[in-house]
Amino acid sequence: MSYFVYLITSKDKKKTISYVGYTNNLDKRIKLHNSNRGAKFTKGKKWKLIYYEKYKTKVQAMKNEYTLKKNYYLRNKIKRIYN
Repeated sequence: MSYFVYLITSKDKKKTISYVGYTNNLDKRIKLHNSNRGAKFTKGKKWKLIYYEKYKTKVQAMKNEYTLKKNYYLRNKIKRIYN
């Protein structure tokens, strides 16, 4: 089974906000975020997938999700490249 670390963005007034997560079903997870059944932070916004990475194990995905969540420099760099 494959796991994915993903970065989604949404426009919030004048700035772009982002959310990082991991999942084993990327399409289903994005649909959940956009149907107000995803994470509490993502409710009520329209999200766009801008970046993802694929991993072989859940442990690898969780470690890299944590790294991307905490590394705001890397998150902003990805947002600039893909937006």
